[in-house]
Amino acid sequence: MVTARGLFITVEGGEGAGKSTNIACIQAYLESRGVDLVVTREPGGTRLGEDIRAVLLRPREEPVVPMAELLLLFAARAQHLQDVIQPALHAGKWVICDRFTDASYAYQCGGRGMPAAAVRALETLVQGELRPDYTLLLDAPVATGLERVRGRGELDRFEREELAFFERVRDTYLQLARESSGRYHVVDASQPLDAVQARIEEICAELFACWAPRHPVAK
Repeated sequence: MVTARGLFITVEGGEGAGKSTNIACIQAYLESRGVDLVVTREPGGTRLGEDIRAVLLRPREEPVVPMAELLLLFAARAQHLQDVIQPALHAGKWVICDRFTDASYAYQCGGRGMPAAAVRALETLVQGELRPDYTLLLDAPVATGLERVRGRGELDRFEREELAFFERVRDTYLQLARESSGRYHVVDASQPLDAVQARIEEICAELFACWAPRHPVAK
């Protein structure tokens, strides 16, 4: 018996957009409907990936070359795909991933100014034809997100960037959403949490309604 491939859903957004909180909402909604899923994150998701994450986020005096940053992210992504994402999808599980390659376009191309061709080449090399089926973009004004982040405590290396960096990141995410409107669902993350999660549940219900008739799940 051939198992239908699971859905690959990514959740994107800038700093302070509320990804962790709202991914928990997505997980609870789908699991309550019998969906077998894996929740993971980037960079990270594997032991190697988490080690690379620690290197990338740790503040340091030495400037990090943008290409070195990009290659580290794709090294973590290659391991993540091999060990977690692809096995789960092939087993028919849904994968909910906190950031994926769109974040590389937003942060390294938009934020750092790297050419999109560099990310596209690595995307093809590392991922082959695999792309997310759906992407939820939690969008909020940069000032709102940074205010939330600064209330959490010590900032990591990315969170210490200047305001203009995050404005470019947000602009790139919104451009990606316009270019891939069939895949993207943009959620206004500046709203109160209950309104954000109500919209997220609406989106999850739409995805589940389209998927479930073709792929019955356990009750």
